[in-house]
Amino acid sequence: MKCDPTLYRAAPPSLAVKPRLVRHLFLPPLVIALMIGLGYIGFWVSEHYGIRSLSENGQRQLELHARAVESEISKYTYLPSLLELESSVSKLLDDPTPETRQTVNEYLEGLNRRSRSRAIYVMDTTGRVLATSNWRDVDSYLGEDLSFRAYFQNAVRGQPGRFYGIGSTNGEPGYYLAHGLEEHGKIIGVAVVKVRLEAMEERWQRARLEAFVSDENGIIILSSDPARRLKSVVPLSDETKEKLARSLQYYWFPLNELQPLARETLAEGVEKLTFPANSELAADEQNITYLAQTRPLSDTPWNFTLLTPLADLRREAINQGILVAVAFALVAFLLIAWNERRKVIATRLAAREALQEANNQLERRITERTTDLRASNERLKGQIRERRQAEETLRRAQDELVQAGKLAAIGQMSTSIAHELNQPLAALRTLSGNTVRFLERGQLDVASTNLKTINELIDRMGRITASLRSFARRGDDKGQASLGKAVDAALQLLGSRMESVHLDLHHDFNDVQVQIDQTRLEQILVNLIGNALDAMHAQPLPALWLEGEEYDGKYRLRVRDNGHGIDAEARKHLFEPFFTTKPGEQGLGLGLTLSASLAAATGGHLGVEHPASGGTTFVLSLPLVSPTSAEPI
Repeated sequence: MKCDPTLYRAAPPSLAVKPRLVRHLFLPPLVIALMIGLGYIGFWVSEHYGIRSLSENGQRQLELHARAVESEISKYTYLPSLLELESSVSKLLDDPTPETRQTVNEYLEGLNRRSRSRAIYVMDTTGRVLATSNWRDVDSYLGEDLSFRAYFQNAVRGQPGRFYGIGSTNGEPGYYLAHGLEEHGKIIGVAVVKVRLEAMEERWQRARLEAFVSDENGIIILSSDPARRLKSVVPLSDETKEKLARSLQYYWFPLNELQPLARETLAEGVEKLTFPANSELAADEQNITYLAQTRPLSDTPWNFTLLTPLADLRREAINQGILVAVAFALVAFLLIAWNERRKVIATRLAAREALQEANNQLERRITERTTDLRASNERLKGQIRERRQAEETLRRAQDELVQAGKLAAIGQMSTSIAHELNQPLAALRTLSGNTVRFLERGQLDVASTNLKTINELIDRMGRITASLRSFARRGDDKGQASLGKAVDAALQLLGSRMESVHLDLHHDFNDVQVQIDQTRLEQILVNLIGNALDAMHAQPLPALWLEGEEYDGKYRLRVRDNGHGIDAEARKHLFEPFFTTKPGEQGLGLGLTLSASLAAATGGHLGVEHPASGGTTFVLSLPLVSPTSAEPI
């Protein structure tokens, strides 16, 4: 590459004046326009990605707090139906004598105190309150006619009564759960439990969380900001307002509409809302913009909305835009100064030999660099080959570890398997001897019955050995598995251990098809359920929950126990190879490591949660073969 020295000769004065005048006239406005444009682009990009980041973080917060609300409103659903088991309640509904009413009042009072609900009362089929837990209070419900309430009308028809409203007796808000009490297939009364949900608002306020819950009418019934409570998030027609006023669901509150100044839909369930500043704030306070994320609450027609303020994000985006504009202005100034300096230097360059030497040196460096790049390319190809060989070796080692884990699990279950086989063998020995004697005596019916029993025992032993053969065989890297079939196989392999501890097993998942080999899924479940049984060995009432849900093209299976849990130090090393909290003869420390590796190989994930109520929950997430879910198990 050679340089032409004529490029650096100074232009004649008559030709240089006009271009310089043009630059001085048009260059500053151009720089200012570009600075403003780039500043706005920087502001927009910063705000866009900031909102997306806040939305992702808010989605996790939304899920967490929505599940807390669902848990709070669902833990009392069993309570009204419990009154069907109390004979004094049925007796009161059949014959409401003062003695029976007093007995039921005292029973409801104790039940309300133990369950920490607001009130529990029993009504007859006309809606008259016959007995109540607050019979001692001045504003007792006793004798009240509540037939106009929607929860009573649903319950007396045999439907679940779910209702949030403000009490007509004392003006106190609450969540009502009603259940029709049956006797010989006929509804003879209605049991109602009233629950207060204001504790959740207090928790939100302590956590400085801005959120609210709106009911099926679009009325805000729970809110971290008391000013938003009992306001409508959707426009209410005059007919709807009149209907709600007749039902006294919200007593005599005006139900004003919570109207934002601006609304922008960003995605499904995600909006950007702008509200006027509260009058209690300073006069210079601007309008407040929120990122609103809404999620329906399961088992109720309610919606949970999380509000994330965007004021800090907007200020940061403005600062980013200003920073981009200033940076561009600085770069533009430096470029202009450098260009002017280059021109001055170019007009004075006369050392052609120095430029030629620089050119020759550049060519030599290019040649040397080309040689280095070729050598580096060859080294890189060799490293790629070595990496592929190492990955193949690692895959084979992982398969061997998986098989070793299976054999180790079978070894740990050998005692229970021997017990499972010894029982049918002992029965076969006894039945076969008796059958010979019955045949000699001519009692063919008894002998035939014994032979059928022997055949059933042989089938049972065959199922046990077939499960072991299926579990011990090697799995493929790819495949499809039935979740229900894998759970049944794992429970059959661990059946004797579960029977020995009298385990209380809860199923709540769908039989879906997931993208993993059947035997590998069975091994993961055997590891997780086996670990849960080990964790509950000292638990007097062991319980195991298998709960599933579909989320974002994957299926999550939660394996939760009520065991002793995992201490904080062990949680740090839970998925490390050869780490175990069991004695050496009971585990190799490879079960969770291999299970997590098998799940990750199919695009899934194995995680762990530590509920505040105790125990441990392992969450297995696997890709679905088809988004349609099967029937629940």
